[in-house]
Amino acid sequence: MPKSPQSHLDPRQPLVVDTIKLPRQPGATRALSRVVPAPADLGLELISVLEGSDLELDLSMTSVSEGVYISGTVRGSLSGECGRCLNEIGESFEVPLAAMFAYADSTTEETTDDDEVGRMSGDLLDLEPAVRDAIVLTLPVTPLCRPDCPGLCPECGVHLDDLPVDHNHEDVDPRWAALRNLTNSEE
Repeated sequence: MPKSPQSHLDPRQPLVVDTIKLPRQPGATRALSRVVPAPADLGLELISVLEGSDLELDLSMTSVSEGVYISGTVRGSLSGECGRCLNEIGESFEVPLAAMFAYADSTTEETTDDDEVGRMSGDLLDLEPAVRDAIVLTLPVTPLCRPDCPGLCPECGVHLDDLPVDHNHEDVDPRWAALRNLTNSEE
């Protein structure tokens, strides 16, 4: 028994694409360019795409024998904080996107798992999982404001760039503290 297609998709959602104008002949291609608001929770703990910010999709839809192949790029802006010094990070990104969406009654229904290939619902497909994977999988777990960021002083918490080169904190073992008093009295 074939697997059931995705639940009903709302064509008014920004990342739902209608392929009605794409002929179901292998090799037929249509361009897809649009700016959509970013969905919620698109990122990691320290860096993400702000919900509602613009995502630029510059994609190509190609009919293949089993469905529609989507390829191209996604561009947008990241916002977060440095994993070493906690300074704000704001930078743009561009990531490649490539995803296959199978027709409801194609043989991929029987030969692949649900999470291997996207599924179409009639002529509609949902790009959100593919866009989410493309962006989140390229994000660094520990983002840096710059590659040589020195971070914060572990003792006082001040940014090391703001401290003098010879900055240090004398860490005296309390077991030897009495000896320190002996050397001070001799001077």
